[in-house]
Parts: sequence; structure tokens; C-alpha cells
Amino acid sequence: MAGTVEQKLASQGITLPEPTAPVANYVPFVRSGNLLFVSGQVCFNAEGKLIAKGKLGAGVTIEQGVAAAQGCAINLLAQVKAALGDLDKVVRVVRLGGFINSAPDFFDGPKVLNGASDLMVAAFGDKGRHARTTVGVASLPADAAVEVEGVFEVS
Repeated sequence: MAGTVEQKLASQGITLPEPTAPVANYVPFVRSGNLLFVSGQVCFNAEGKLIAKGKLGAGVTIEQGVAAAQGCAINLLAQVKAALGDLDKVVRVVRLGGFINSAPDFFDGPKVLNGASDLMVAAFGDKGRHARTTVGVASLPADAAVEVEGVFEVS
């Protein structure tokens, strides 16, 4: 049976996909003590298609970017579940790092990354509030619009 966090997500129409396997020489997550570091997740949906492809500010809207960031957060949580077996073992979302595939004059990356941050708070309540970095980048794997990595305190 799904834990409390997964039930909360399900009530919002969100189900976790099977986590994706790494596409290069890295692992999807590393646990060190009570911290779980999750590798960057791009904005693939459950069918393996990009939610948003291309650059924010040059064809991809803020709204599409927010949806892509939310998709990245869902993929992060799928990796957390794979690592722990149960999202209820998350003590706190410590930090998210967001990478926004941006046109040179796009300055609203923080608005885009709110898609991921808002999902963490919706899933975990106050335990989902976290430190964050948002960086505009020239490109991302598969021309994804957004990639998000995370650090979680776990039990």
C-alpha cells in the first residue's frame, strides 16, 4: 500500500513513474549517512517523452517550463522511492538545484523552478521547504527545457 506522501500525490492526480536508468557513467542516487543525493532528472513524462523541449524565452513559455519542472520533481521522487522504498522515509527536502535551458535574455528561471518547489511542498508540507539554486544554461541533455537535482534528509 502507498504511504502517506504517495497518497497525497495521488489525491492531486500524480503517480510516480518507473525511474529512468542513467544514460552515462553515473548512478541515479547516492546515500551518505542520512542524506540522499539524487542525480539530475530531466523533464520526461511517464511515457518517456519530454514535457518541454527547447529554450525558455525562445519558444518555450514560462507555463511550459513550470510543467517541465514539476515533471522533473516527479522523476526525482520516483528515484527517492527506488532508493528508500517509501517516500515517508523523507525527513526533509534539503535542497533542489535547477537547470533551465535558457535563451541569453531569459531571466525568469526562478519562476520556472517553482514548478518543482511547489510540488515538494505539496507532497511533504513544511518538510518540503528547501534551499534552492536556479541556473540558466546553454543546453541540456536531449534539448530538455529543465533538469532538477535534489538532496533529501532520510531516515
